[in-house]
Amino acid sequence: IILITFLLVWQLWFQSAPSRHKFGFAFLFSSTWNPVTEEFGALPFVYGTVVTSILALLISVPLGLGSAIFLSELAPAGISSALTFLIELLAAIPSVIYGLLALFTLVPLMRDYGEPFLKSTLGFLPLFKGPVYGFGLLTGGMVLSIMTIPFIISVSREALLAVPREQREAALALGATRWESTWQIVVPYAKLGILGSIFLGLARALGETMAVTMVIGNDPKIVASLFAPGYSIAAVIANEFSEATGQVYQSALIELGLVLFLLTIIINGVARLMIVATTKKGSKR
Repeated sequence: IILITFLLVWQLWFQSAPSRHKFGFAFLFSSTWNPVTEEFGALPFVYGTVVTSILALLISVPLGLGSAIFLSELAPAGISSALTFLIELLAAIPSVIYGLLALFTLVPLMRDYGEPFLKSTLGFLPLFKGPVYGFGLLTGGMVLSIMTIPFIISVSREALLAVPREQREAALALGATRWESTWQIVVPYAKLGILGSIFLGLARALGETMAVTMVIGNDPKIVASLFAPGYSIAAVIANEFSEATGQVYQSALIELGLVLFLLTIIINGVARLMIVATTKKGSKR
């Protein structure tokens, strides 16, 4: 596995050499993407990837954490097991299926109801100004939130279940209610595992391709409005790699892949370390 990982990084580094030599670190901060003149910059794609991922977490973390608390602390064992099984099935659904569902359901709903409502109520903010398309950063973030929720629920639930029973019993013995015991004792004890689940969800959101490609609008521009179309790193690689002509064009796309690969590896590594730390902490007490 270490050898495969090393070979992946080496190949991405080697194949992106023409782009790295021509643009250097300016590649990360330029917003120009013009295959005709062979001028390439990663900033619009990094922006689209980061914005959609943050939106996904803002939606999925409260829902995922609340669901995990319910399944681990409040729900009867039979209901918890059945719902957990269904939630884990959601994580196995191919991303293109989520993209198709979003294309035919979420995009019309956002165009006709969601975005007009946000524009009429919060239109004084730059984030909710501009024309409404249905396709855009906000819709992409919502699709990613649906896809990341199963990961957050599953891992957070395991982290909460790893908390020793004595912690709960001690809090209840001191007069705490069940909710006070859960929120003030169990959740803080499992915070590393919960953070790990959030990082795993973030890694999934950063690397997602097909679902985001189908709803984000695929426009390499940096716009403050969440209604505006955008572009992500994974989406531009999927859309343009087969049509890339010229060594610099292809190597620029490969360099985008290198940036995304390294970012995902780092985030997944941090998440795994947090989960392991929580598991060891629970087993010692």
